[in-house]
Amino acid sequence: MNAVVIMAKAPVPKEVKTRLIPPLSPEEASSLYHYFLLDKITQVKSIKEARHFVAYTPVTSESFFRSLMPSGFILINQVGADLGERLANVSKNLFDQGAEKVIILDSDSPNLPTDHIREGLSILDEVDVALGPCEDGGYYLIGMRSFMPELFRGIPWSTSEVAELTMKKAKAFGLSVSLLPEWYDVDTMIDLERLKRDMDSPVNNCYFCENTYRSLTHRKV
Repeated sequence: MNAVVIMAKAPVPKEVKTRLIPPLSPEEASSLYHYFLLDKITQVKSIKEARHFVAYTPVTSESFFRSLMPSGFILINQVGADLGERLANVSKNLFDQGAEKVIILDSDSPNLPTDHIREGLSILDEVDVALGPCEDGGYYLIGMRSFMPELFRGIPWSTSEVAELTMKKAKAFGLSVSLLPEWYDVDTMIDLERLKRDMDSPVNNCYFCENTYRSLTHRKV
């Protein structure tokens, strides 16, 4: 099977989208992230070439995430001391279940073109690792066709070096890597204003972002 998994946090005030506070209140920021999640789930549901998963944290939020899940989605609890361990353990879980390709997505890029995800799945027929870099130096997607915990060790998470160092690690282990088109995630008000502009444009309007778009229109970002 192919597996696409969304890395997700419970939308708890002061725990998510903290760089949007202020001008957003903690409750507004967590609500916005909730909409990001809903739209990302809708997007992933449209990818028929894979089974669908959500890897959630904290463990106490299982009932909340079960209330969000459409039919066919499977929940995985994130386990690990840091993001690297959690990513490695999520990928191991999926390969242990029989996955031949695993795509791991962030939940901070609500208007990411779905074709980027499909391209990640497709390119794994030819390379060991697919990487979708973000403009801030992180990545919105990492894809693998075998369990590769080395890719997640010793990475300075939440810095501008994440994608570059991940790519260097892959090449150091003799793995072939393909870069997907660059995109952006939404961490700051500048990012949020850009998202609203992009979603207002008929060219960039995304059918799967309805919850996020309504939220931004209501707040007049």
